Parts: sequence; C-alpha cells; structure tokens
Amino acid sequence: MAIRTAVRRVVSLVPSLTEAVAVTAPGLLVGATDWCERPAGLDVTRIGGTKNPDVARIAALAPDLVLANEEENRAPDLAALRAAGLRVLVTEVRTLEQAFAELERVLVAGCGLERPEWLAEAEEAWRDVRAGGAAVRAVVPVWRRPWMVLGRDTFAGDVLARLGVAHAYAGHAERYPRVPLEELTACGAELVVLPDEPYRFTADDGPEAFPGLPCALVGGRHLTWYGPSLTRAPRVLGEALRAAFR
Repeated sequence: MAIRTAVRRVVSLVPSLTEAVAVTAPGLLVGATDWCERPAGLDVTRIGGTKNPDVARIAALAPDLVLANEEENRAPDLAALRAAGLRVLVTEVRTLEQAFAELERVLVAGCGLERPEWLAEAEEAWRDVRAGGAAVRAVVPVWRRPWMVLGRDTFAGDVLARLGVAHAYAGHAERYPRVPLEELTACGAELVVLPDEPYRFTADDGPEAFPGLPCALVGGRHLTWYGPSLTRAPRVLGEALRAAFR
C-alpha cells in the first residue's frame, strides 16, 4: 500500500490494531471504538462500536487513515467511510503468519512507522512453538445462548493448533457455526477451551455445561488479538491449557 500523504491522524475500528498503533506511536491515534480498551488509559475520541461506527464522527476527526478488519467491521460501514473521502486500510487475519504480515502492513506501509521491536519479539516468541505428541481434540465456544464455536479458517484456531489443540469444528463450512450443546458434548472432545471474549466465560459460567471434561479458561486477548499481546501469548495460553489437566 503506497503512502500518498504523511499519516499523522489515525482512527482504528479494531481493538487489537488500536493497541498495536498506540504502543508503537503514542499520539498517532485520534479515535477508536468503545471496545478498544488497550492500552489502559487510552485517551482518544470514541466513535461507537466495531459493528456500528459513527461515520460522521469519524469524518469530523479528519483522519489520514482508518484501520479496519474484514471480519470485525461491516462492509457497508467501510463503504460509507470511503464515500466520505476517507482512506481505509482493511486487514485480513486468519493465521499467525498473516497476522505478522498484516501488522507490518498497517504499521510500516500504512502508518509510515519504523517496524517496532515488539513485532520482532512476537515473531521470536512463536518461532519455536511446536505441538508435541498427538493433538488434543477440543471444543472452543465463543458464545452461548446460542452456543457458537470456532469453525474453519480462524486466527484463534491456528494459534491453538500450534499449541497442540485441534478444535473439533475446524472442518465446518462456517467460520463460527451455531452448534447445539448436546452435539458439542457428544462430539468426542477431550477438552473445552473457554475464552473471556467475545462472550465472557468464567469458572462459574461455562464449565458447568460440559460435565466431566477439563476446561481451560483463557484470555481472549491472547487467543484472538494480533498485536503486542502476541509476545506473551505462547506462554500464557500454554500455561492455561496445561492447567486444565492438573
């Protein structure tokens, strides 16, 4: 993506990209969604949610660049931003390698920044991560009422595979299928992985639905975010997965 003008004002519609930009170049961000909670104390104009951004408010901020993601943000909203004359960079992240490449595209090609040290540290943290032995078959819910799980072609699924977890619906036609609980409990899973976002699963909300199965409670930021959290994700997720079998 060629840089047409100097980038001094950025709006992010993606929480993980918000953190990536704010950590790399404090002061560059002028707007972010209500869900952008990292880094702590981020002081920018809030422009609505990832699925319902306030286009007029974003345009009023006069950003040089708007950062988005093909999964988190809706195509009509992105079209409206472009129609308002704004430059929109849309990322696609479905594997760890793709995450690293897209982060470099956003930060270096998109924002005109130097490649940050934390990105090299994240690549190094994952470089030698290899699953040992047979993969553990798991169910990975992301929502309940109705139950939804990881399906095909997801970033979180790729991350888990590198840590020795094969999620049961990796071959499903949908990326986040709705599956009845009775089917989930009968699919032959050896483990349930319960992240705390987008649905906030906790020790008291989630494990009770899968009696007899070990449950790993994991941070959604380490499982689904692509940004500075990737530097610690292999260790943090690995510890959570091992703890489920103790």
